[in-house]
Amino acid sequence: MNYDAVRALEQALRDSEEVREYKHLKELVEENETTRALIKEFKRLQIMVQMSTLSRQAVPDEEMQRFQQISSLLYAGTDTSRYLVAEMRLQQVMADIYNAINQASGLSLELPGLG
Repeated sequence: MNYDAVRALEQALRDSEEVREYKHLKELVEENETTRALIKEFKRLQIMVQMSTLSRQAVPDEEMQRFQQISSLLYAGTDTSRYLVAEMRLQQVMADIYNAINQASGLSLELPGLG
């Protein structure tokens, strides 16, 4: 295996607009302790909603309501909205890279029950 290609990919990611924008916006939103706490709670609730969806279980109403309220609050803020969108863009880039690696290797790494 030629690890020069891996290092080149690493550098390309570091230099990418998606990573630069994400890092800049992350620093910006983490300056405020309240915003940092809201984002942490948003992500906790987001994972809970996603896991409940995957397991076909209902999310408790109060948690879903809290998730929706925090989502609305974060997406209403200019910096927090830009940060969350930048994070989604970077996650999509990472998923694309992972899929390309997966296809090149011939491995099937799909989650059971999701295909």
